[in-house]
Amino acid sequence: MAFRRFLSSLGVGAPEVETVLDRHQVRPGERVTATVTVRGGDADVEIEHLTVRLAVRFESHGENEVRYMHPMAERTPARDFTLGAGEVRTEQVHFDLPLGMPLTHTDGRPLPAAYSAVVTELAVDRAVDRGDEDVLEVHALPAQAAVLGALDGLGCRIHQTEVKHGRANARQEVDWWQELEMRFPAAYGVGNVELTLVTLESELDVCPGSYAAPLALTYAETEDRAELAGRIDAYLRKTFPA
Repeated sequence: MAFRRFLSSLGVGAPEVETVLDRHQVRPGERVTATVTVRGGDADVEIEHLTVRLAVRFESHGENEVRYMHPMAERTPARDFTLGAGEVRTEQVHFDLPLGMPLTHTDGRPLPAAYSAVVTELAVDRAVDRGDEDVLEVHALPAQAAVLGALDGLGCRIHQTEVKHGRANARQEVDWWQELEMRFPAAYGVGNVELTLVTLESELDVCPGSYAAPLALTYAETEDRAELAGRIDAYLRKTFPA
């Protein structure tokens, strides 16, 4: 990303910041590193803090659901310092994504309404500039992609995604869950299902809302996609008899 002038209220010659990610495509469980370069303007300024956040689009609970960017993790590599005129300062931070990191893509395709970003914030003289958002694509792990691909092959289509605070499954290791709102074909006795994947170190649970006990799968059991599709089909027919 090119340098961006922060705090336009300071006018021409204000500080500028550039954030560069070592990668824009990651998977749950991986690390993303951000290198932030701050360049001083025409005069010395007092920097209160430089903060970098890993943020995900969440949706609130209740009847009036509101989407907002929620900080999953935050790093403040520098605070309370003087940035001299023309001075260049570089900081580096990293974020380790949990296995339960909400997905934005599967099999290279974007998921509806899913969004993650690394956000840089600079506070100067009690004024805060939220800065730009560097989009981060979170692609499904092979096991997750295999399950979602099998569901798609069975005619189950994702038409919306939501990330919410809380726990939807006893085996969750994070304090949020991602709902995959799916439309099921007539072969199953249900129209719409809010599906959740609970991803652990070597297995995952396919959770069709509160309809039934989850289908637990080891990563090894997702490698043969034809066999996996048959197993998921049998599970869905038992859970949602037509």
